[in-house]
Amino acid sequence: MSGTGSILYLKYMIEQEILYSMALTRVLPYQSQVQKTLLDAAGSATALFEAHKDLKQLIPEVSDRLGDTIAEMGSQLKRVEQEVNFAQKNHIRIIHYDDSEYPARLRECPDAPIIIFYRGTADLNSRHILSIVGTRKATEYGRDFCAHFLRDISKMCPDVLVISGLAYGIDICAHRQSLANHLSTIGVLAHGMDQIYPRMHRQTAIEMLSHGGLLTEYMSQSTAEKLNFVSRNRIVAGISDAIVVVESAEKGGSLITAGLGNDYGRDVFAVPGRIRDAASTGCNLLIRDNKASLLQSAEEFVEAMGWISKDMENRPIQRELFPELSEDEKRIFQALKNTEGKTLNSLTVETDMPVSKLNSILFEMEMRGIVRLLSGGTYRLL
Repeated sequence: MSGTGSILYLKYMIEQEILYSMALTRVLPYQSQVQKTLLDAAGSATALFEAHKDLKQLIPEVSDRLGDTIAEMGSQLKRVEQEVNFAQKNHIRIIHYDDSEYPARLRECPDAPIIIFYRGTADLNSRHILSIVGTRKATEYGRDFCAHFLRDISKMCPDVLVISGLAYGIDICAHRQSLANHLSTIGVLAHGMDQIYPRMHRQTAIEMLSHGGLLTEYMSQSTAEKLNFVSRNRIVAGISDAIVVVESAEKGGSLITAGLGNDYGRDVFAVPGRIRDAASTGCNLLIRDNKASLLQSAEEFVEAMGWISKDMENRPIQRELFPELSEDEKRIFQALKNTEGKTLNSLTVETDMPVSKLNSILFEMEMRGIVRLLSGGTYRLL
């Protein structure tokens, strides 16, 4: 086969795999983990369908009922081909689980969707990704925090990509404040790209297409079912580095997202509120139960995450800024210089200081604004 022929064949195989993967999501909706288990066993969605008549030879533990379900993938091909045409006409990218463009953080999650649809300009693998969620019945307190938080984040870390769900309340506030502060923002939808729900957020969604984007796992003509909103929370949680819950009642989707964030090993933060404010009950409970770190400002968040902008990162640390460092402090300074931070144990080894002495010196340096203690016991130069 010629070089051109090989490229065309490879393109055909990739396109075919996308079609069969989409068909698999049609016959096994809301079962991402089952889909991935089957794909791992078969090697691909195409191979899975081709072996459906002898599926037990490929996967001995599969049930007859599941085998019949896999056989139905063939009847879905016409529908998924229509979806591919819809995507092409509307500049929507269909991203497969194995594609390099697929969000790497999301891929780590056991229940990540095998196919996502994306339209926008933001990099789904941006250096810093933050999800902001909260109640649909946001109060002035929550909206005010969101506005100040994102304004300050944009100054300290302007490369942050903000994720939310385009819903009423805190979600839409997060998107609009991101746009107002020139931060890219992506809305994760609970339906297909042929509609915007709620309709009154349509104009914001359009603005986001050139300053972020829209993402969903659902094909067009998918209605905004209640289960879809619950399911999309795993994308909001899994695609990010951290989740900030601004306001939440005692029960709600924000708490589900926070719980998923904890399960995925993400950093979870909650904005505290007065104990009798219903909109803050969920946040206060997250903090009380050690399921979220208390958050009061953007500065606290950036320090806890160890995030710094590229401009700040590339700015050389001037030793003369601290001309009065003792010899021990200079050793610590040199150990931390040009690093993202180091743990106490690492510093003990590198400086050859006893832990008790090192702790005392680090405390003094922190008080003087030379170092900062981050979450996880890591020290970093300011």
